[in-house]
Amino acid sequence: MPMYPSGNVNEGKAEIMYIIVGLGNPSREYIATRHNIGFDAVTCICDKYDISLDYKKHRAICGKGRIAGEKVLAAMPQTYMNLSGESVRGLVDFFKIDPKKELVVIYDDTALDVGRLRIRAEGSAGGHNGLKNIIAHLGTQEFPRIRIGIGSKPPGWDLADYVLRRFEKNEQKMIRDALKDTADAAEVIISKGIDSAMNQYNGNK
Repeated sequence: MPMYPSGNVNEGKAEIMYIIVGLGNPSREYIATRHNIGFDAVTCICDKYDISLDYKKHRAICGKGRIAGEKVLAAMPQTYMNLSGESVRGLVDFFKIDPKKELVVIYDDTALDVGRLRIRAEGSAGGHNGLKNIIAHLGTQEFPRIRIGIGSKPPGWDLADYVLRRFEKNEQKMIRDALKDTADAAEVIISKGIDSAMNQYNGNK
């Protein structure tokens, strides 16, 4: 894992209006697995909007840029999935954002078909340990999130084994399309609001 500068100590609310967080696990063995789709989404967003993930802050690899004219921090927590809230809480507090309006969390969902998106303004963790930890650390369920479907586990499979597998060849195009849609949806959330994003993307394959 490369080392990143610690960031400018003068950073703060004046520099960042939105934080987009993708959830995943940092080790090489988890790259491109179903559980790391949040990391893949942040990478896709950064590629589209020319954001460099070039420094580390509050135990996350971060990059600053603009989406729809707004100042944005993209972040991938390096705490491992189940402790994602430690990093997210640190970023929220440091940049003094309002999670209800200015935080977007992207993560995998086994309750959705592969490639399907579901956008919500709030809600429970739904059994996702990374989101559960974020809710615990923020003390609220009220923050926007984009769930990306990774498909339900096959009968007889252990859930942990399934989410740590990579996508099958016949699923890869659906995932590429979903990542593109996620990047577009993040822009809609920022430019037009969460309701517009839900109307546009929920229910679409």
